[in-house]
Amino acid sequence: MREAEQLLLTKENADKLQNLISELEEYYTSDEWKQDFADDEAGLLPKKLPRGVLSEDGIYNLLEEYREVSE
Repeated sequence: MREAEQLLLTKENADKLQNLISELEEYYTSDEWKQDFADDEAGLLPKKLPRGVLSEDGIYNLLEEYREVSE
């Protein structure tokens, strides 16, 4: 997610960005993300683990921003 955010800001490497966004969208709509989110809410994931991808708003906003600039 962080790499996709950076590429979106710099507007470099559109192909890589598209691939990352596809991966993020697939993960975000999967049962795996739901389980990871539930595990995080339950405190089962390490505290030092970056959690940006588990932020509902963060990942949703990134996907929406990508859609807006790619139209």
